Amino acid sequence: MSERRNIAVLGAGLMGHGIALTLARAGHEVRVYDAYPNSLDTLHERVRTSLTALGAGDAETADTVARIAPVSRLADSVRDADFVFEAAPEKPDLKRALFADAERHAPAGCIFASNTSVIPITTIMQDLGERGRALGTHWWNPPHMIPLVEVIRTEWTSEAVVKATMELLASVGKTPVRVEKDVAGFIGNRLQHAMWREAISLVEKGVCTAADVDTVVNTSFGRRLSVLGPLANADLVGTDLTLDIHENVLADLDNRPSPSPYLRGLVEAGKLGMKSGEGFRGWTPEEADQLRQRVSTHLRRLDTILE
Repeated sequence: MSERRNIAVLGAGLMGHGIALTLARAGHEVRVYDAYPNSLDTLHERVRTSLTALGAGDAETADTVARIAPVSRLADSVRDADFVFEAAPEKPDLKRALFADAERHAPAGCIFASNTSVIPITTIMQDLGERGRALGTHWWNPPHMIPLVEVIRTEWTSEAVVKATMELLASVGKTPVRVEKDVAGFIGNRLQHAMWREAISLVEKGVCTAADVDTVVNTSFGRRLSVLGPLANADLVGTDLTLDIHENVLADLDNRPSPSPYLRGLVEAGKLGMKSGEGFRGWTPEEADQLRQRVSTHLRRLDTILE
């Protein structure tokens, strides 16, 4: 491990607990703030559950949990922090308010990082007094299992802050990638949702069912994506063949600049996916739990294979 750091995590939910777990497991001292007492009361229990899923032993679990301190006041979490990782809901006003509060109490050299999936970091950090110490770190769900963290710089972020953040993330076993321009969705979600848009369009147009879309992805190019990215694949088959394919298919792909009416209709009808029992597909609680377990098992096995 690199030098032990004092780290604050703002938010004890799904993402926050996984970020805290990852950093504490690597030996850092972590204080977790949340405005909701129940989230803090259950934090250690959820960390233990996640560590068990990762295959951690009793001693490692106890050591990790001991390095995570739930705190009910934001000022107490950031007072001597070297890094602040914000993991609040995707609401720009809330994130701005958290960092404004953090700036009043954190040390001058503390680095501020926002975990957001799509919100431009500039929008979140623009009101800070010292904007050069702020950047984005987009951890992927579940953050304690997915290696990637996108590190997003704004026009104000200093190179030293980017470098220090990249080094910290690499030292705790993550794969940090620099995002040099602060665009909405960064790299991963722009790629992911470009595919989702076309997937929804295929179902909307009656080309296939939602289950068929998932089957095609799971049993074809999805199997090789972890070792063969799209541009490496393009080089593998040849840029000339890639150009020929694009000449024939791109004009027919969905390119609407707004969400699909089909998707909007699902939401308006209360078909919100697994949490409501129906979305693009119907889900029983048992089916939803089985899928979550398959994903967790797959990620653990994949990590072992790639190592």
